[in-house]
Amino acid sequence: MGMIELFLVAVGLSMDAFAVAVCKGLATMELKFRHAAVTGLFFGGFQAFMPLVGYLLGAQFSDYITAVDHWIVFALLSLIGLNMIRESRHDSCDNPHGSNTGNSYDLKNMLMFSVATSIDALAVGVSFAFLKVEIIRAISIIGVTTFILSAIGVKVGSIFGAKFKSRAETAGGIILIAMGVKILIEHLGA
Repeated sequence: MGMIELFLVAVGLSMDAFAVAVCKGLATMELKFRHAAVTGLFFGGFQAFMPLVGYLLGAQFSDYITAVDHWIVFALLSLIGLNMIRESRHDSCDNPHGSNTGNSYDLKNMLMFSVATSIDALAVGVSFAFLKVEIIRAISIIGVTTFILSAIGVKVGSIFGAKFKSRAETAGGIILIAMGVKILIEHLGA
């Protein structure tokens, strides 16, 4: 997987974090630099950590399923992408537990949102193991991209509101599905 593909996967994965960051920006009465930095560090850190965990788990089983790995990658990326598109249809900035994102940047709140926005990255990490992706480079790109987009999302949320939330999630889902289709076509054609 080349740099451009890794960057596109990173952008696709970061869209959930971006959407939540926009909502956090909406709910923050007096936006400060630390709000964007904390959000970027938590979301970027978890988006980098979860693919590493998935990669380590996937590497344990990759020898057993190399004949169908491209189908697994396609299915995982497509399911993640479809789920992101489905979630983009929701208009609110609610978390999975039904409470608003609020303007709280405390440890408990940030951990909850970081885990919720990075579950998809765990599954992508499994697919990275099957594809033999250079994991340090991949998680670095994912982490940095998510950090930047999350920090920007907080600012965007404070300026423009939730106008772009659903579009960002839809774009992220489409990118991940397209990557899955590309990988499937490459492996079937080989």
